[in-house]
Amino acid sequence: MTVDSWLRELAAERDPSSATALTAVCCAHPLVLKAALRSGRREGVPVLVEATCNQVNHEGGYTGMRPQDFVERLHRLADEERFDVSSLVLGGDHLGPNPWRDRPAEVALAQAERMVAAYAAAGFTKFHLDASMRCADDPDTLDERVVAERAARLARVVEDTRRPAGAASPVYVIGTEVPPPGGAHHALDTVPPTDPAAASRTIETHREIFEAAGLGSAFERVIAVVVQPGVEFGDVNVYPYRPEPARALAAVLGDHPTLCFEAHSSDYQSAVSLERLARDGYRIQKVGPWLTFALREALYGLDLIAGVLDPDYSPGALPDAMEALMSAQPEHWQDHYAGSEAERRLARHYSYSDRIRYYWTLPEAEAAVERLFAALADRPIPETLVSQYLPGSWRAAMSDTLDAESLVLDQVQRALATYPIPRAIAD
Repeated sequence: MTVDSWLRELAAERDPSSATALTAVCCAHPLVLKAALRSGRREGVPVLVEATCNQVNHEGGYTGMRPQDFVERLHRLADEERFDVSSLVLGGDHLGPNPWRDRPAEVALAQAERMVAAYAAAGFTKFHLDASMRCADDPDTLDERVVAERAARLARVVEDTRRPAGAASPVYVIGTEVPPPGGAHHALDTVPPTDPAAASRTIETHREIFEAAGLGSAFERVIAVVVQPGVEFGDVNVYPYRPEPARALAAVLGDHPTLCFEAHSSDYQSAVSLERLARDGYRIQKVGPWLTFALREALYGLDLIAGVLDPDYSPGALPDAMEALMSAQPEHWQDHYAGSEAERRLARHYSYSDRIRYYWTLPEAEAAVERLFAALADRPIPETLVSQYLPGSWRAAMSDTLDAESLVLDQVQRALATYPIPRAIAD
């Protein structure tokens, strides 16, 4: 079975007793990607890795990677982890004019076309087309038809772009979630689900526009719609999935037997909530900040362990280095964290929205992590210290001798293990 047909079969799954879902790992950090591939190999299931439009694009994005660079990195990591790349699914998230929204719409859309062409040429299979954001000369609110017309324009580029020989046909995801990606900026009291009529309107408007543009066959490969099921996380709390308020929204899928929902901001949900989402049709569940949050937890725990084991290592050296870096380069967090300086400092390191994730691949942060790993190299890490500072990994440390990197990977893998497991891709 090809990847595209497997994705379409997953989307059409209608067994409410089944908690089958595909976790979309939305992250570019190599340790997080290694953890995801290691988990996939252990479970014998596909791994979906997604890059976002701001993170990876034809201009490099904030990671400095173009789509082909991202694919090459993933394939190198897959080789290291002995993961079969035929079970690696590549997705693009929020592909549209967002990185260039401060420019006129035609300029921004031309850039978005170049971006999706680069994604398609690099062998990406799954394309979330999101043209919902307004550009510099757009009205305050975009008409649904304009959004659909722009999405169809991007789909045409994907369809027309030569893909690597033997690559699967592209599949598409439409729609966007409210609030915007990355988590809310405040404590949450309630998160209303998407209005069912609005979800239906998004589907039908895109269908009409795609067919009018001669893209009916492409629309047949739309597998999912992004909606807000009523889950979200803010800086300090998580709003869990509640099936009852979202029951009418889940019923929308009854009129669309080939589609499923894609849930964004599913980070930090319990296993029970994620299973309920899967049973209600959310067969694709995206996670990003939770994985880098787990990465940070592991690194900060290792920092304290190094302080115990190495008299030349000062505990708190890594958080201090990250604080200096974030203070010197505040652009990734200053518009997201409010309150007193003490509250903002706390958020910089420990917020669920995890804006610190934008800093781990900067040279100063990488050097600080290298110093930490060097302090722990060539010495056993006592399981009693793992119990003290990384208690979730204690049993893993008891059954095996884990080095610093393995403890980081274990922390991320335990977050991933909360998510439902998809079926394997059949031969």
